[in-house]
Amino acid sequence: MNEIIAVGGSPEQNLGGRLRVILSDLKDEYLQPHDIPWIVGFSGGKDSTLLAQLVCEMLLALPPRQRQRRVHIVANDTLVESPVIAGHLEVVLKRMGEAASPLRLPLTIAKTTPPTEQTFWVNLIGRGYPSPSRIFRWCTDRMKIAPTTQYIRSQVDASGEAILLLGVRRSESTQRARSVERYENGQRLNPHNSLQNCFVYKPIVELTTDEVWQTLLQSTPPWGGTHRELVTMYRNAGGGECPLVTDKSEAPSCGTTSSRFGCWTCTVVEKDKSAESFIEAGYGDLEPLLEFRDWLKAIREDGSMRMAARRNGTLNFVGEGRLIPGPFTLEARREILERLLAVQNDVDIPLISADEIEVIRKIWAEDAITMIAVKPAGQVVSTAVAT
Repeated sequence: MNEIIAVGGSPEQNLGGRLRVILSDLKDEYLQPHDIPWIVGFSGGKDSTLLAQLVCEMLLALPPRQRQRRVHIVANDTLVESPVIAGHLEVVLKRMGEAASPLRLPLTIAKTTPPTEQTFWVNLIGRGYPSPSRIFRWCTDRMKIAPTTQYIRSQVDASGEAILLLGVRRSESTQRARSVERYENGQRLNPHNSLQNCFVYKPIVELTTDEVWQTLLQSTPPWGGTHRELVTMYRNAGGGECPLVTDKSEAPSCGTTSSRFGCWTCTVVEKDKSAESFIEAGYGDLEPLLEFRDWLKAIREDGSMRMAARRNGTLNFVGEGRLIPGPFTLEARREILERLLAVQNDVDIPLISADEIEVIRKIWAEDAITMIAVKPAGQVVSTAVAT
């Protein structure tokens, strides 16, 4: 990496010095006398990209014989990522994988995905879960936390412990600063909030956003290519990425009021500003996706498309007897699938798999027999909708 040194001040007071301290800290931790694997959380955004770059640069600075500890670079694909983001992530992961052997880096490149039974479409179209909201954000746990947690646990089971490196920064947001402070113990490694025998390491926690960008803009990734694609993606999106999430306390980073980019189906935010920015930047094929996303958000509030009873058959009331609607009706779910397939055909981008559709139809068949529907007027009737 090209050294970035400010004029004046001690090494610790300029970016070049701060980066040297981070690299030294990474090296010291990596060379500890044990073989606990590292797991680098990688979203493809600026912070995780810088973290992965610094880890690789530290490894390259070591003699090959000292690169003994395995480093897993783990990304998460919810299967409903923005096509632009998904494409960028795929390219970068491929470059990393192809560079590992020639550079003699002990890297394992992995991408976690939710199982077919827990994908966004199986839950929304199959089980009828209403499109996610701030109150009922069922997507984060099923699509992000659970798949990555399973990967981490597999490494813990194999090695006894694991160290999770995250590119979180104190200055990223007020919420992030509170999260960092909540779990700090004054040590380099902190126990994970919910994963036993997993320790969290945050090497770039004190860097500012400007320092992250300055470092990336004045350097090239060890795995090849440039950071120009990343810079262009942020410029076009007009915001930041939804990072890899391994704990519910970090969930507010997904679906905030900022223009983060992540799932194109995200209905937690009022408006998908990043998608709008991408479209304005020339990604016209995203417009049908944005329109479909807006429709998904709107029908969540349409009582005629929702059952009264929850999937377990109970009614949910709040306040003075106000009924909270249950899942989408079978008719609504069928309409959602039909519209989704039409959009998929329009944009010529895979949006839902045949395996998902098979699971969805199986759930529909079961629900047609066992579930209870409530008409808008409140009359409870048994359902017998053909699948």
